[in-house]
Amino acid sequence: MPSSHPLPLSCHWFSALATALDPRSAPRLAWPFVGVVLARGRRTVTNWIRAAGLSAEYRPCYTAVAAAGSRPDRLAARLLREVVKPLVADASRLTFALDDTPTERYGRKVQGAGVHHNPTPGPPAGPGVYGHVWVVLGLLARHTAWGVIALPLLARLYVREKNLPAIPTKHRPVFRTKLELAAELVRWAVSWLGHLGKPVWVVADGAYAKAPFLKAMRTLAVTVVSRLRKDSALWTVPGPRAPHRWGPNRVYGERRIDLAKRARQTRGWATGTFDLYGKPTEKRYKTFVATWCPAGGAIRVVLVDEPKGWVAFFCTDPDATVADILTSVAGRFSLEITFRDVKEVVGAGQQQVRFLRASVGAFHMCLWAFTMTEAWAWKRDEKELAGHRSASPWDDTTRRPSHADKRRAWRRELLGNEIRAALRTGLCMVK
Repeated sequence: MPSSHPLPLSCHWFSALATALDPRSAPRLAWPFVGVVLARGRRTVTNWIRAAGLSAEYRPCYTAVAAAGSRPDRLAARLLREVVKPLVADASRLTFALDDTPTERYGRKVQGAGVHHNPTPGPPAGPGVYGHVWVVLGLLARHTAWGVIALPLLARLYVREKNLPAIPTKHRPVFRTKLELAAELVRWAVSWLGHLGKPVWVVADGAYAKAPFLKAMRTLAVTVVSRLRKDSALWTVPGPRAPHRWGPNRVYGERRIDLAKRARQTRGWATGTFDLYGKPTEKRYKTFVATWCPAGGAIRVVLVDEPKGWVAFFCTDPDATVADILTSVAGRFSLEITFRDVKEVVGAGQQQVRFLRASVGAFHMCLWAFTMTEAWAWKRDEKELAGHRSASPWDDTTRRPSHADKRRAWRRELLGNEIRAALRTGLCMVK
């Protein structure tokens, strides 16, 4: 093995994840995880192998990355049990964030790649991006000092139907929409965490507020929080059934609700202070219960008066409070921050692999490295993580440590253990 001494306890997570694979591939996957943390520069799989000291065994390492892409659900279950579950043990409910994100790739022979909408186009970029699109499920965990952090657990690769024929039949997946992939991810999470007996909430982007996803969540008894279109066909809550009428109770009311008219009305507005984005924030809001066909029944609607105009949110639990809904919506933004760090700091999408399973395995290794880094730093002192900022006088000394700070601190610990093992007492003593 590349290391000459036992690794710290946190690195045993690598072995715990690798046990989901065949015994022949497990050791070859555990050590590349060390390379994911130690790699610098462009974080390709080749750099992972170099950083882990496995250059002589580079072919089995590539095979192990592809093996991880063939069984991501099993490895994610190990991650959930060994790493993530202790971080949310005291939470009253489990809140998951759901969204999709693209990773830019190059080359026509990259399986599953295509032209997709670019959600964050910069000045030199166009409205489209060539690469992969991933539907990602993250668990929202609240830190006492750092606020809400989204810990990515599992992802699904979305391939457009017209791009499927370019994939060989042996490796070609069945076409599924993003809504179907999202429902599959939540179903996986419920199967592994449902035994805890805690309510499960999912906060998703407005693109997932559609009937196929919402009805699947209703079947799983999962509460959904998302954004509501301003032209949504809402109806009033039905009244009690007349005594002389037979049959089941009505699900939808008889009068249509126009959100724009409700927002223009001056009555019904209230003001409250909520803990959003790590600080108390005052919001002007209006809330009511309505019925909506895609959700299959009653929902709680919250209109928020923002500087650029009103926005609408909903929750499939009519008894939910405004504070619960707005804090969940604000917590979903942490998944966007996770996407940025996974791409810029961990290097997701930079792995130069072409085959479908290898791309899936490499992306998940980046996601899991992010989650394990956050778990490693969860109970550590901020000064230890941030290091000395005297060389950067423009930096804010009071800000919370970034993911890059935590990654550098974990790298220092790994390298420090290796150096101390090489300089053990008595080995370098001069007689």
